[in-house]
Amino acid sequence: MSWIRKLAIDLGTSNCTIWGENEGILLTEPSVVAIEAEGGKVLAAGSEAKKMEGKTPDYIEIIKPIEFGAVVNYEAAVGMLRWFLREVMGSAWLLGPEVMVTVASGLTQVEQRAVLDAVLEAGARKVYLIDSPLAAAIGAKIPISEPFGNMVVNMGGGIIEAAVVASGGVVASKCFRSGGSRLDESLEEYLKRKYSLAVGDQTVELVKIKLGTAVKLKKTETLSISGRDLVYGLPKSLELNSDEIFEVIRPMLDEVILVVRETLQVTPPELVADIADRGIVLVGAASKLRNLALLLTREIGVSVHLSIDSETCVIKGAGMAMENLETYRKSVR
Repeated sequence: MSWIRKLAIDLGTSNCTIWGENEGILLTEPSVVAIEAEGGKVLAAGSEAKKMEGKTPDYIEIIKPIEFGAVVNYEAAVGMLRWFLREVMGSAWLLGPEVMVTVASGLTQVEQRAVLDAVLEAGARKVYLIDSPLAAAIGAKIPISEPFGNMVVNMGGGIIEAAVVASGGVVASKCFRSGGSRLDESLEEYLKRKYSLAVGDQTVELVKIKLGTAVKLKKTETLSISGRDLVYGLPKSLELNSDEIFEVIRPMLDEVILVVRETLQVTPPELVADIADRGIVLVGAASKLRNLALLLTREIGVSVHLSIDSETCVIKGAGMAMENLETYRKSVR
């Protein structure tokens, strides 16, 4: 029995998820860290740090070190990862784990190197990288080693990426630096601009779930929400409808359609034929938007379906790759 712990990390724009060998998902926390402005000491990370947003004195900075799947604040990323690794490793911290980390297919070599270095500096003894779409395909039980084309569309908090997987690797891919977090920001800005209303994250999430749709509904739905009036600073309530939320969401939908089309355009014809037969798989938290699969099926002309456990496909696939490293050796680096 090896004393070295094996972990997988999905380092996302919105959340960081850690999987443990023979244990499953050990941690899912917001990708946020609270740091002392002067000394750079990490005071909190994850949900503990997120609760402090907008409520801290000047000497504490709240930082989101990951944007669009890339490290934008290296020191903060290292501090956050070290915090999370210590949380899951416990007394075995000093041994240092072997880690499989997912990276967006659209990251540059420099950006991928920054992810690898940050995990090493945070305490890992060895780090492997795997493309997110490949991990998603493994997690969705797609036989990636076969010489047949399978398309995966991954919609995370900061990226929309489409990739064609065949013979154990990514054959073609396109990535847009957008996603669920950008959609949240669009909804918040819309409410501020049109209604002078400031709302919290939970309200935005409720609006997405209740009114969000990729296809305009035949019967308009409504939802009452509350927040703070930006003009008077007092509580304010209003009623939203699904038609207006659809218009806010529409730009992101156009991006999803475009990234799928552009990926198919650079895919070998034989693999496109396979995709036409097998369909397209949707994964990622933002892929759960109502009627998204229906919209893509209409626009692309290929059957599209939402994967079971779409939110956890990527981390589960990375975990399976870590657990069966020899099997997936050619698919990681």
